[in-house]
Amino acid sequence: MSIAQVLKCIEDNSIDLIRFEQTDMYGIARSKTIPARHFRKKATEGLNFFLGHLSYDPMAGFIQGTGYLEEIGYGDAVCFPDFNTFVILPWCDRTGRILIEPTFRGEQVASHPRVVARRQLDRLKNLGLSLLSAHEYEFYLVHRGTKKRVNNDHNIRSTLRNNEDMKFTNQIARDLPQVGVDIECLETEYGLGQLEISYLPAFGIRAGDNAHTYKASIKEIARQHNYEAIFMSKPFPDDVGNASHFCHSLWDAEEKVPVLYDPNDPNGLSETAKHWMAGILAHAPAIGVLMAPTVNCVSRYQLNSWAPYNATWGYDNRSCFLRVKVNGSKNTYIENRAGASGSNPYLSLAATVAAGIDGIERKLSLPKEVTGSAYDEKEIPPGTALIPNTMKEALKAFLDDKVITDALGEEFVRVFRVAKEHEMKLQEEAISKGNTNWEQELYFDYM
Repeated sequence: MSIAQVLKCIEDNSIDLIRFEQTDMYGIARSKTIPARHFRKKATEGLNFFLGHLSYDPMAGFIQGTGYLEEIGYGDAVCFPDFNTFVILPWCDRTGRILIEPTFRGEQVASHPRVVARRQLDRLKNLGLSLLSAHEYEFYLVHRGTKKRVNNDHNIRSTLRNNEDMKFTNQIARDLPQVGVDIECLETEYGLGQLEISYLPAFGIRAGDNAHTYKASIKEIARQHNYEAIFMSKPFPDDVGNASHFCHSLWDAEEKVPVLYDPNDPNGLSETAKHWMAGILAHAPAIGVLMAPTVNCVSRYQLNSWAPYNATWGYDNRSCFLRVKVNGSKNTYIENRAGASGSNPYLSLAATVAAGIDGIERKLSLPKEVTGSAYDEKEIPPGTALIPNTMKEALKAFLDDKVITDALGEEFVRVFRVAKEHEMKLQEEAISKGNTNWEQELYFDYM
């Protein structure tokens, strides 16, 4: 889409307001709303936007050491839109939205999660490949104000429970396709008040944009129904967590020919698929903190938790880090089950791609698959790495992995590192004060 096409869409639909929106480091949508008459100027000359938004924690507390605060006088970035991301928001009055990326002193901000993801996708394209992917989110629905969950049983996928509030779920099903997120299935999950609403995959950066749009849209629509949609990964300590499985397949660079499937292989997997998966598993301990990037998220990696505990894979095996579905040429895909709903979708995409690329480039060998439970030590191959489940261990594994840190870049690594150190400091302070609710205070409302 060009700026001329966006301007025509604005005029044809009598759009009054346009949100210029971007992700922060935690995947939270942050925006400014611009009257439509100023769109051309802001789109071409740039919109000033506090660069320190990449130094916010989930409640906009400052994270020191990013290089984006006092180091630059608390200055602005200049943000420019990607015209292909313009949509009209059907749940708002004559309002459009467009996604933006920041520049600083004429250069792209290298730590911005969307920039990080695009650069990994560019590396993949240089190998003659493209990525078709979608994030499969779970979330809790609670009543706004009381935070009471919308139902009180675990009767997963019961038709009655699926349709507890059809006005809300029907609006999601009808409105999100209008903003580019093609809803495929609506169902309840095991947790009290937990839902899973999945959507079709997309190529390239659009997959990250779809995930960003999905989360922000569902949270906003939920509030219109006097609910809160909670994507915090473990909002209720005694109930199941929220996952964001990253389902993906590899295609040729022209996005025409799938490359994971090989009909001549006994198990249906191509050599490219095996190398890709081997790369992800080789770097699983390091990318765990990108797939589950908060103190709350990373605690999901436990035995018998439906989250992965070790760097394993299996055919249609939900206990593994990678679950592989072999369904012929066009429908074979890989599910990276490490993702938590509290993750930033651009970063989970980037982490998966960076690890997979290394497997392809070094032609890594895929370990033996797990046919039983990957939580059973007798079932897993010798030497299988565990996934760190504390922030201290997870951050160390990330920082010690030169392949992943080099791929994501020094500036991103610095910003991400100090953000995780900030969270650990908040955790220590909360423990010292006996505050057992600090995770809910930090992550519950906006993530």
